[in-house]
Amino acid sequence: MKHHNGIHHITVLAGDPQRNAEFYVNTLGMRMVKKSVNQDDPGTYHLFYGNQAATPGSSLTFFPWPRAVKGEPGTGEAVTVAFSVPENSLQYWQQRLEKKNVQSSDPFTRFGLTVLPFQDPDGLNLELVFEDITDAPSTDREGVVPSQHAIRGFWGISLRLTEKESTASVLQDILGFEETDQENNITRYMTDAPIGGTVLIEITDQQSGKNGRGIVHHVAFRAADEDHLADLRKQVQAKRLMPTEIIDRHWFKSVYYRVPAGVLFEMASDGPGYAVDEDPDHLGEKLILPPWLESKREQIENHLPEITV
Repeated sequence: MKHHNGIHHITVLAGDPQRNAEFYVNTLGMRMVKKSVNQDDPGTYHLFYGNQAATPGSSLTFFPWPRAVKGEPGTGEAVTVAFSVPENSLQYWQQRLEKKNVQSSDPFTRFGLTVLPFQDPDGLNLELVFEDITDAPSTDREGVVPSQHAIRGFWGISLRLTEKESTASVLQDILGFEETDQENNITRYMTDAPIGGTVLIEITDQQSGKNGRGIVHHVAFRAADEDHLADLRKQVQAKRLMPTEIIDRHWFKSVYYRVPAGVLFEMASDGPGYAVDEDPDHLGEKLILPPWLESKREQIENHLPEITV
């Protein structure tokens, strides 16, 4: 698979894990590609959803905490997750969301594309962006949404910031994005990736937020492999941004750092991928623990609520 610069995954705080799974699998038709635990808090889930092919650039992941309070996004945060869907699917999605009792706002046009905004059950701002792309990832697998309308992966992420220069310099100098156009207070940065190739920076006055469910925890960008990741990490260090060491997340290697405007960025290798420990046809069906937590499986499983979708 050709490596593209762009978004690898996006991780969000959620509330009830069952409600989260029902929404993303049964309403939006995404595939649960990994059911695991928060490696820093193994008594709670880490749930991964993706397109049917489970490719980088499609993976929205959640830390669900059933007792989490509802968050409020502020400046210095990623505030809206946008998915790419086929161009002529607007009517299908409006009817589907209505049938599932999900309230959507009126469609609008941004950068020449139709956008349908709505929220998930925890208040995360979501958008479907309708576009015609030829090289989207494809697979014979079908979810509950027929493939001619299905979510292909990310279109992009919106960051709400008080200034764009410091974040733009990371996007452009390190992560391979280019500034392409501007509309009102929104600047678009793009790569050539068919999915996950857009970051929007929206400039607003300082607004304080509140952490909680529905809030984006971090945005991860793609590295080809561990060598590429190490090289990117050096470039982040050269900007004096204090990256972590390379951390083994089992399905990818990761480096984290906070950009000066406030957003937590991660860089994650494309491989080894979600099929490293599961049959590709049966991803996400059972609880997968990284090897260093396997000895605690019984204790962890006893603590986690069951999820069925």
